[in-house]
Order: sequence, then structure tokens, then C-alpha cells
Amino acid sequence: MAARSKAPARETALITGASAGIGAALARQFAAGGFDLVLVARSRDKLEALARQLASEFGVKAIAMPADLSKPGAPKTLLAGTTRRKLQIDVLVNNAGVLELGAFRSIPPERHQELIGLNVAALTEMTSRFLAPMLERGRGRILNVASIAAFQPVPSLATYAATKAYVLSLTESLSEELKGTGVSVTALCPGITQTSMVERAKEGNAAASQVPPFLIGDVDDVAAQGYAACMAGEVIRVPGAINFAASIAARAAPKWIVRGVAGALGRFAL
Repeated sequence: MAARSKAPARETALITGASAGIGAALARQFAAGGFDLVLVARSRDKLEALARQLASEFGVKAIAMPADLSKPGAPKTLLAGTTRRKLQIDVLVNNAGVLELGAFRSIPPERHQELIGLNVAALTEMTSRFLAPMLERGRGRILNVASIAAFQPVPSLATYAATKAYVLSLTESLSEELKGTGVSVTALCPGITQTSMVERAKEGNAAASQVPPFLIGDVDDVAAQGYAACMAGEVIRVPGAINFAASIAARAAPKWIVRGVAGALGRFAL
């Protein structure tokens, strides 16, 4: 593995959805890079255990700040909490998100709203609130965890894919808007990654459980690529050669072809 560039002293990364999966793996990457950590998720016990582990292993400060970002006002409360503790957030990692696999019509309306609330609304508010002090300082980084699903429609993951398309579009827009400000914005777009969220989806869907192992990414590799892309100020990083090729094809091919192929695969999965 290539040598990791060290962060300047006392920089702090705030990572949402940090208790498991890609979020926990990203927390490890930033800790290894010399960042102090603010870990955010709903599970206090998991967060505190991870904070102790990373602090002990890497000699960084790691603070657990449990929060349910799907609740109205949670991002504002979180910013107030970091301000009260005199914590300067140099890197914001918007990783918290939820997935629901199945036919759109079979998913309750409330569940669609939950996906939109966390994947879109909370991410947007977190970005808006934590961006302001970065701009005042003239430096900062934002890493938004999107998905390969952001590049094309995905029947059986319709709402999830739409939310991730929003995340990718927001990231690309801000990357241009913020040029010259000292703040970079990066979208990490992994494919299927071996996490507990994907395992739950596979348990509830027979077709999903048949995904070939070579299409399932390693969570630590995904996180390492996300960290590297964020530190380099890249706009988009798609881990995995197959995923990268698929993202290029989805953008290059006519929409009706992409939609037709996705539709055929999606109907098979349902």
C-alpha cells in the first residue's frame, strides 16, 4: 500500500455513520492519517468502543457524539455541540445513509421519506452548516459517500439510487462553486461493499444474495480510496475497475439504453 500523507497537527475529522461499515473503516483511515476524530452515529456503545480503540491504536483524540441525523434539527445540534467543545472540524465526512431494496410500490411511503430524510436532507444540512466555518478559515474538506447507483437508474433501489444521484450532483456542483475558496468536496462512489447494511439487503432478497463475490468490494479498500481521494481534493472516486468502467459507460451511453438495461436487471431482481 502506498505511503499515506500525514495530516497537519491537530486537524479533526467528523464522520457520520461511523459505528460500522464504511464509516468505521473511514474513521480508521483518518486516525491512521493523524486526524483527531468526532464519531457520529445513533449507537453510543459502538461509537464509544470505536473511539477508545482508535485513540489507543493511533494516539489520536477520538470523541463519540451520538446523534440521530434523521431527526429534525440534529445537524444544528451537532454543530452546536462541537462549537461548545471548541472543536474545529477540518474534514466533514457525510457517510450516514440507509438503503431499502424492493419494488417501489411495496415500500411504505414513510420508509421512502426516511431514505430521503437521511440520505438527502440531513447530508445537505450537515454540509451547509459545517461548510460555513470552513469558508471563514479558507480551508477544509468534505467527503460525501454516494454510490455507483448514483450514475444510473436502479429498479428495486429506486429511491436509494435517486438519493445518491442527488449526493453526486450536489458534490459536483459544490466542487465548482467552491473553487478558489480552499475547500474541496469529494464524492466516494463505491459499488456493492461487504457491510452489515448490504448483508441485511441480501437476506431479504434472493437475487441480491446471488451477487458474485468478485463484485463485492472490500470495505477497507473502499475507505482507503475515499481517504486518498479526499486528501487529494478529487471530485469523484469510484473504487474498483469494474465499477469505474460501469460509471463511465452509464454517463457515455444514451439514457434510453442505460434505462433499458437497468430495467431488465431490476425486473429480474424483483
